[in-house]
Amino acid sequence: MDLQCDLCPKGCVIGPGQRGECRIRFNMDGRLVAATYGHPCAVHVDPVEKKPLFHFLPGTSIFSLATVGCNLHCKNCQNWEISQANPEDLEAKALSPVEAAQLAVENGCLSIAYTYTDPIAYYEYAYDCSLAARKAGLKNVLVTAGYINPEPLARIGRVTDAANIDLKSIRDDFYRTICGATLKPVQDALVQSKELGIWVEVTNLVIPTLNDSDADLRDLCRWHARNLGVDTPLHFSRFFPQYQMQHLPPTPTETLERARNIARGEGMQYVYIGNVLSPSGENTHCPACGMLLIERKGFSILRNEVRNGRCPGCNAEIHGIWT
Repeated sequence: MDLQCDLCPKGCVIGPGQRGECRIRFNMDGRLVAATYGHPCAVHVDPVEKKPLFHFLPGTSIFSLATVGCNLHCKNCQNWEISQANPEDLEAKALSPVEAAQLAVENGCLSIAYTYTDPIAYYEYAYDCSLAARKAGLKNVLVTAGYINPEPLARIGRVTDAANIDLKSIRDDFYRTICGATLKPVQDALVQSKELGIWVEVTNLVIPTLNDSDADLRDLCRWHARNLGVDTPLHFSRFFPQYQMQHLPPTPTETLERARNIARGEGMQYVYIGNVLSPSGENTHCPACGMLLIERKGFSILRNEVRNGRCPGCNAEIHGIWT
């Protein structure tokens, strides 16, 4: 019989022996099975700044893993070789949730990131790894497009400490045309994640001609400030031609600076520029007194002056998870 997947808003109806849009969830003998469970195709130790997370345990290493598959099909995907692949097409190695947590500890990591593709697609594996990580004294991070239904988000949210969630555009037609998805579920997931107590940082990949107008950027920043708070970090990331969008140029640095200035004009306290070296776009300043608190170059921390979550200059709270 057909089965309906209730994990994400696509609600795939999957016939016997068939798979959903994420490519990895199969109807096998009347039950849904995630074919990649326990078989990541990518395992690395990264700096946490690569996620990007700038207000979550800065300067620490994070154990990162992913399986094949994604429930979105973004034409600009930077990891399309694995996100848009079928599980039978790529090599993967067995790694149980307990083994993943053990490897993270052995490699001196303080947390595990479910990243590269989208942990929503390999939800059960990410969830069980999160349980094992908590038992091992580690924190958990979701790096995701946020296209998930409220109930599964609430469940995994109970074992999630931080998330970087893409807000790809503030326009629904962008999501429909470029990603094969819709905007509102992502907005709902962002708000729900904050309500669940997850530390949230947001990434917007700025793509020339598609979501880089002043109106697009200003409307996105206004929604972000109103619904997530001006103290929720926002990362504007540089686009590079990939996958089905090799006809577009890389995002000019001037566009990213313009986006940052628009965000600041809307009252955003922590706004960053990514995928490009910037003299100041990666640094954290105190929103109260302007003191330089964290100086970054790429994924490296050059100095960190945050003390017990506060600015040593004026004692203002610097929002984040610092220890």
